[in-house]
Amino acid sequence: MSAGRSADGREVQIPLQQVAPLSVAPPIAQPPQRPANPWPPSDPSTSQGVPAGFLPIHGGFRDHFVEPPENKYRCEECGLVLCQPRQTECGHRFCQSCINSILSRPNPVCPADMEPLFKDKIFRDVCCHREIMALKVYCRSEANGCQEQISLHQIPDHLNVCPFFEVPCPLGKCKERMMRKEIPDHLSWKCKHRETTCEFCMTKMPLTDLQKHKETVCPTFPVSCPNHCSFSSLPRSELSSHQHDCPKAQVSCQFHRYGCTFKGLNQDMRQHESTFAAEHLRMMATRNSSLENKVEDVKAELLERYKVLPALSSRLSELENQNDELREKNRQMEQKLAAMQKLMSSHSEKLLEVELELRSLRVLRDEVESLRGTLESVRTRLNALEQGGRSGTGSTTHTLASLETQLSRHDDMLSVHEIRLADMDLRFQVLETASYNGTLIWKIRDYKRRKQEAVAGKTLSLYSQPFYTGYFGYKMCARVYLNGDGMGKGTHLSLFFVVMKGEYDALLPWPFKQKVTLMLMDQGPSRKHLGDAFKPDPNSSSFKRPSAEMNIASGCPLFVSQSVLETGNYIKEDTIFIKVTVDTSDLPDP
Repeated sequence: MSAGRSADGREVQIPLQQVAPLSVAPPIAQPPQRPANPWPPSDPSTSQGVPAGFLPIHGGFRDHFVEPPENKYRCEECGLVLCQPRQTECGHRFCQSCINSILSRPNPVCPADMEPLFKDKIFRDVCCHREIMALKVYCRSEANGCQEQISLHQIPDHLNVCPFFEVPCPLGKCKERMMRKEIPDHLSWKCKHRETTCEFCMTKMPLTDLQKHKETVCPTFPVSCPNHCSFSSLPRSELSSHQHDCPKAQVSCQFHRYGCTFKGLNQDMRQHESTFAAEHLRMMATRNSSLENKVEDVKAELLERYKVLPALSSRLSELENQNDELREKNRQMEQKLAAMQKLMSSHSEKLLEVELELRSLRVLRDEVESLRGTLESVRTRLNALEQGGRSGTGSTTHTLASLETQLSRHDDMLSVHEIRLADMDLRFQVLETASYNGTLIWKIRDYKRRKQEAVAGKTLSLYSQPFYTGYFGYKMCARVYLNGDGMGKGTHLSLFFVVMKGEYDALLPWPFKQKVTLMLMDQGPSRKHLGDAFKPDPNSSSFKRPSAEMNIASGCPLFVSQSVLETGNYIKEDTIFIKVTVDTSDLPDP
């Protein structure tokens, strides 16, 4: 930092970074005017600890050295003293900016011996850099009269205090440049933006604003009365109050609101008021009489209105009460209508589904009856063939084997249809017990029979009826393996949660992120329900938007062991209850 003084004697600090040091070419004949230093600021990222503004942008140092530098300190490209020296594999030295320029060319070669250059074989010459920074040079302000001889690395420190170094005006607004030693004189009387004081109000401001301040806003600046009265000069701040008392100011008679039309000079107003006092009193009396008449008329009108006011007020209260009652009834009717519309919509969909399920159920029952009839006829024929085949031929034996095969096939088909009938029965129960609040209470009857079917492989799993997070929410169901699945097969009851394809999926956020709680209900007095909860994994395909009828189930293969299930109070009257709860508290409306 360097120091100068402003016009009022205050010390002003001037950092070197505001004025980048400039290089000075070797001594040549100087023009008569002061030359501008041509040193631009360097890139700080390449300075290796040297202050910004010290290194040239391109090429080597152009400083005036006290003794001519040896050739080993000169760049092979620009011929100047090396700046940030780099040495090549062939032993030649270049400035950093020069070697970067050479390497940017296609197939770069050393200009000294035409050897090819490779970027990874060029290194920084620290020793040479240290020797160059120790060379003696004249101050970069030599052209301005400074005769200091310093080491090259001392230039930044010296320029921060050099009295001959050119700097801008410390006030910032002035565009002039001057030597550091000229700052006090510049701030004292040359700078157009120097601080000065108004001699009238003693306010401090830049010199460029002084004249406008006097002409427009200075409160103590002397101004003349615009009415050209005897007061030829008075402070600007007193001009407004003077207008009320100025003898030559144009004013209107204070009785103009009563009808007086006189306008004249302030000095003539007293004579007018004394001369026309009687006329002014007459105007006031006339106005007063008119006002009294109007007041009487208003009083009479108000009395007439006061007579009907109680009746109107009572009627208004009755109407307000009736209006409030009608609004409440209307609100209740709207709520009931909305609820009825939702119920009708849901019931219409349920009835349609029930009708479709019943149709398919009737077809299945007809097929089963037909199969039973066929099976009975086959058994009858088989018995007949068995009786006649005891003494029959080989062809009879072959026919018997064929019939046994058909019988086995029909048994299999009958089993499949029985499974489908059981599934249809469950789906029919689903339509009767659909829930729209995110909670499923699943009642599974005939537990022993259904478990035996699961053990036998006829019905491995059961699906619950669908339930929803709202009338327009996610569609879901539960899936249970009474004989377990995966790791829990044969030892546990496995319980899973399934996201199904719904009618309003396009309006819902995906993936499904709601917390799910699975629970086996204790039917005893202690109510020790068994439960587990989980947050869906957003990366799992089980919780993406369904593309098929339902996603892959996700849940607990080891939900509850069969020993705990069958020894506690979880099975009553051959029935178990499973509860699934989906958190809908943070679920947005679709």
